[in-house]
Amino acid sequence: MDALTLLHERSSMGKLTEPAPSAEQLSAIYQAALRAPDHKELRPWRFIEFSGEGRERLGELFAEAEFQEDPSADDETLNSARKKPLRAPMIIAVIANVTPELEKVPKMEQVISAGCAAHGILLAAHALGLGAMWRSGKYAFDPVVRKGLSLDEDDEVVAFIYLGTLGGRHKPVPQHNVADFVERWD
Repeated sequence: MDALTLLHERSSMGKLTEPAPSAEQLSAIYQAALRAPDHKELRPWRFIEFSGEGRERLGELFAEAEFQEDPSADDETLNSARKKPLRAPMIIAVIANVTPELEKVPKMEQVISAGCAAHGILLAAHALGLGAMWRSGKYAFDPVVRKGLSLDEDDEVVAFIYLGTLGGRHKPVPQHNVADFVERWD
């Protein structure tokens, strides 16, 4: 697959099944992530892989976050939170590992760099014929989850990327009118 086809056809896959990416595929995926734009070569990211029972531990963090938010949350709500990480055989949390005191590389730039690393993961997964879905939502910002992932005060969860084998077919990717998004100063 050439690079433009990859960029034009990548789409999120909500239905993911076993198997998870192989060690060889993960190596290629991480190498792609590590090519993200990176001012001052800070490498302002880290990755946490969840597979097997690790997904259940992440689900427990999500359930605890729900409970802390609402101590009267019913079992259905808590169980729903527990099951979210089980929607794929693997999840990679992309963490912006921010160095806050750098004048020339503001926090936002470091977070965006980590976001580019996350995008690299999505693109590499697609190129390898895998399915991937970028999720964030409230758990990415929840203090219980942040503490459970050992984040520092300035760190950010950029994405929970769900990875696996395609469990369905690719949906057609909509075409967008470039003129709707581009302002030209000639």
